[in-house]
Amino acid sequence: MQITDVRVRKVAKEGKLKAVVSITMDDEFVVHDIKVIEGEKGLFIAMPSKKAIDGEYRDIAHPINSNTRERIQRTILERYEQALLEGDVEEA
Repeated sequence: MQITDVRVRKVAKEGKLKAVVSITMDDEFVVHDIKVIEGEKGLFIAMPSKKAIDGEYRDIAHPINSNTRERIQRTILERYEQALLEGDVEEA
């Protein structure tokens, strides 16, 4: 599985949420609403989630193993940083 496209939409408001990202895998499958968040230890991603009946948030889509998660996160954060430097960021 290769990430073939990353689209970054910067969040205009100040706060921990920095951007909302969509990724395309193998030019065949898209995952929308991945969040780039500023945490105490730096930037990280949060996969798309939905609030359940019990009030907890559950991921809608997520990697099965940590290697895949790390690869997705690294790719997204690299593209986010690149987009900021180039000014190539849509406003969300």
